[in-house]
Amino acid sequence: MTADPATPDAGDGKDAPDPFLTLVVLSGGMDSTTLMAHYTALRHRLVALTVDYGQRHRKEIESARRVAAHYGAAHHVLDLTGLGALLSGSALTDGGVDVPDGHYAEQSMRATVVPNRNAVLANAAVSVAVARRAGTVALGMHAGDHFIYPDCRPVFLTALRELVTVANEGFPTPRVEAPFMTWTKGQIAGHGTRLGAPLELSWSCYKGGEAHCGTCGTCYERREAFREAKVPDPTRYLDDTTLFAPPAAR
Repeated sequence: MTADPATPDAGDGKDAPDPFLTLVVLSGGMDSTTLMAHYTALRHRLVALTVDYGQRHRKEIESARRVAAHYGAAHHVLDLTGLGALLSGSALTDGGVDVPDGHYAEQSMRATVVPNRNAVLANAAVSVAVARRAGTVALGMHAGDHFIYPDCRPVFLTALRELVTVANEGFPTPRVEAPFMTWTKGQIAGHGTRLGAPLELSWSCYKGGEAHCGTCGTCYERREAFREAKVPDPTRYLDDTTLFAPPAAR
């Protein structure tokens, strides 16, 4: 039987993905900035993909540009602002919803959920990776995200990997990796610091002001992470003294 020449053969060496080319979904936050350092330490060549979905905290996009430049990585910004405009009800895309202050595990942080966000971002990244024959798509979700965000949990990653395999059958399919899935934010802060990641360039605050507010869920998680890791925090916060007890401790 003669193979269809129009159908890529994933088993053909020339069509196989490059195991040392990694596409990082780079938000510009601490986790994805540390991902850049992590794969650089593994001597991978990096391509960074940032998604503009109309997020309130637009400073993270500029942070992503600066982080990508730091690593000399090609950086692409995908414009999904049209989609973001349709996502009412999330504090990150709807100007009528306030970004809540408090501990990141509070149920009030559900206001910051963007429906299906990581599925959209990850699948966009996989499309680019398949086209460029990248061997890996790297995502920055971690254990601290599991409380609130369903698309940051291990079951999501398992389902995503299965989808990627099925959706790209016969094509050079990348591995989808989330090396920090079981890590705390503090472990990520420590890892990034040890690897020399430019965490001072990263942006976490969901309010998107000129400085990190220090009291929204992501700012507070960032503050806790550096304390847990016992490493210097290079971030300027408007409020670095207010403390919130985790819900389980009340």
